[in-house]
Amino acid sequence: MMNIFKNLFGSGTDTNFAELVAAGATIIDVRTPEEFRGGNIKGSINIPLNSLNQQLSKFKKDKPIITCCASGMRSASAKSVLTSNGFTQVYNGGGWYGLQNKLNK
Repeated sequence: MMNIFKNLFGSGTDTNFAELVAAGATIIDVRTPEEFRGGNIKGSINIPLNSLNQQLSKFKKDKPIITCCASGMRSASAKSVLTSNGFTQVYNGGGWYGLQNKLNK
């Protein structure tokens, strides 16, 4: 049961997000543009969740992608959208601020 939640809402505590970014992962922040302007991870791309489907062609399906949002709910939905469209290396980074702290460790 826990694995189901880890797969849906996050990638578990074993994911080294800093390594993924160093290896070229793209960070997609699925918050609104207003939220994104209020603070974001340097280098992240803002694509609101409601327009993610229209932007999928911008990304390679075999390259790592980390999703983030304000708390982790929208990023979980974004992960689901991506994986259901054939993306193979998608990680839910949760809230952007927490992810930023993990990247700076």
